[in-house]
Amino acid sequence: MARLTVNGSARNVDVDPATPLLWALREQIGLTGTKYGCGVAQCGACTVHVDGAPVRSCVMPVSAVEGKRITTIEGLAVNGVLTRVQKAWLDHEVPQCGYCQSGMIMAVTALLKDKPRPTDADIDAAITNICRCGTFQQVREAIHAAAKG
Repeated sequence: MARLTVNGSARNVDVDPATPLLWALREQIGLTGTKYGCGVAQCGACTVHVDGAPVRSCVMPVSAVEGKRITTIEGLAVNGVLTRVQKAWLDHEVPQCGYCQSGMIMAVTALLKDKPRPTDADIDAAITNICRCGTFQQVREAIHAAAKG
């Protein structure tokens, strides 16, 4: 049994300690906003925050996150109020199929926490998530809009 703190709530999950966090979130806790993409930490669809830092949950064992704060896409909005990143995503019509978007939003949220006014070079270095629909230009525009507040 592992005890996880997810979106501010303590949760017990009955999984092998080596189970990837992604599966504990989706299958044990029922938070399906975090997506499975590649399973090898390359695409970023599974990005969540652990103690505020973006991590690829498909390769992060549950044992490595016990006692840490985990935030998923479901935990970003507070009392139904979207974050500035989520608002920018809608305003700039970023999603097409939407599959990668929760991981992308989590990665961008972490970037803006560390670099409130990122340059294009900062974005290129930090946002390595893959979008099969190719919405990278809209992503960049949304990031700059969110940075302006």
